[in-house]
Amino acid sequence: MASTTLYTLASSLVLILSIFVSIHFQVTKAQGTQPIVKGLSWTFYDSICPNAESIIRRRLQNVFRQDIGQAAGLLRLHFHDCFVQGCDGSVLLDGSTSGPSEKDAPPNLTLRQQAFRIIEDLRRRVHRDCGRVVSCADITAIAARDSVFFSGGPDYDLPLGRRDGLTFATLNETLANLPPPSFNTSLILASLATKNFTPTDVVALSGGHTIGISHCTSFTERLYPNQDSSMDKTFANNLKITCPTTNSTNTTVLDIRSPNKFDNKYYVDLMNRQGLFTSDQDLYTDRRTRGIVTSFAINESLFFQEFVNSMIKMGQLNVLTGTQGQIRANCSVRNSNNYNLILPSSLGDQEKQGTWSEI
Repeated sequence: MASTTLYTLASSLVLILSIFVSIHFQVTKAQGTQPIVKGLSWTFYDSICPNAESIIRRRLQNVFRQDIGQAAGLLRLHFHDCFVQGCDGSVLLDGSTSGPSEKDAPPNLTLRQQAFRIIEDLRRRVHRDCGRVVSCADITAIAARDSVFFSGGPDYDLPLGRRDGLTFATLNETLANLPPPSFNTSLILASLATKNFTPTDVVALSGGHTIGISHCTSFTERLYPNQDSSMDKTFANNLKITCPTTNSTNTTVLDIRSPNKFDNKYYVDLMNRQGLFTSDQDLYTDRRTRGIVTSFAINESLFFQEFVNSMIKMGQLNVLTGTQGQIRANCSVRNSNNYNLILPSSLGDQEKQGTWSEI
């Protein structure tokens, strides 16, 4: 009798716990959901290319198995696309005889060339399966999300349906919209406030520096001729070994604790005065962002939650949707006139199987 009662009580507790977990998950998911721009959808490709995200994820799993460093390159590519002219794939476009492209601007010269090749490879694979219905802008956003996930960070849903832009930004527009690593917190907050980013967004997105590398020229002004007083002395001395001169072509990791893992150790670095850039370290120096840095260093789950919120917000900057823009047949080149087709919101089976001449 007693054992039956205990069994019944245990079953009840399991049921209550299951309900609690279910409710908690739903609440957490709702809290992590940003309002989405009209034209984007959480289920955009469900009917026209249901395998799009799985094709990209499977391919990237193989890429990262060989070189996890490519994850940082793909994440940075998405940042540089969205910050300039919006998330429209404009950073992928090559220049022409009429002039240089957005990717030729100084802030983009250190973007990994392999990242561009990976995006184009993903486009070929997705278009081979579905036809030309998935944009390069969406592929770039999905690749960035998967880069975070495969590096050990959070996995999350993305609203999709972006279209590719027809133009790229000028040199001055690119420079004006990509804050350099020499910016202090005041300048960064002011710059990103124009994109509706809060201080929490700024600190969370800066956490992308938990993976990846930097060229010495991006931070040697903190070493020479005089060492930045906000930099830990041992950290600075080690950097001087890697970067013996101001014009060194060498590189170093952004996060000395776990350079290939997406975690909250970047914020621990800042608390120990081991941030590589002024734009990093000053987040801990400035009273407006110091508490946010500390909270993320203490609580990785909080960082992940805020990073996802801010990434979803960033991923909707000035997006093109509906009949705007185009879906490129090659991510680095605008479509010729015969490719400028307006795609319907849904496609029949015959069209999905590849009636586009590019397939």
